[in-house]
Amino acid sequence: MVRGWLLPVLLMAVGLLGAAGLFADGSTVGAVLVLTAFVAFAAVNSPLVFPPSLGAEEARRRSAADGRPVVYWRPGCRYCRRLRFRLGRDARRAHWVDIWRDPAAAAAVRAVADGNETVPMVVLPDGRAQVDPDAEWVRERL
Repeated sequence: MVRGWLLPVLLMAVGLLGAAGLFADGSTVGAVLVLTAFVAFAAVNSPLVFPPSLGAEEARRRSAADGRPVVYWRPGCRYCRRLRFRLGRDARRAHWVDIWRDPAAAAAVRAVADGNETVPMVVLPDGRAQVDPDAEWVRERL
């Protein structure tokens, strides 16, 4: 869980330091702009932009019951973020699993991706998996 927040916290710290330096030099507007930019960048890179994460077993169980795909992801992954934003509101219809929170999920991804933790990976209820799929492909399966 801590790993997922490392990048956003670092971005916030850098933004605060930069804003403090600008504020000390008398540039209040510059400080506000720098801080706002870093806060926005930290928010986009945080786990908050993703739907609530389930455990791998729970996601598989729900997927079998409702026919929705399971999306394996990790915080800080730009490809996961890109898929999430391209799906828009439809992203909430999939079951999202954070591989950094669930070792079983990370093992499932490694089993499909030749030992690598390559995400995002979408697994359909029938067991077919797609690594780094196109958002339209995922949307069709939702």
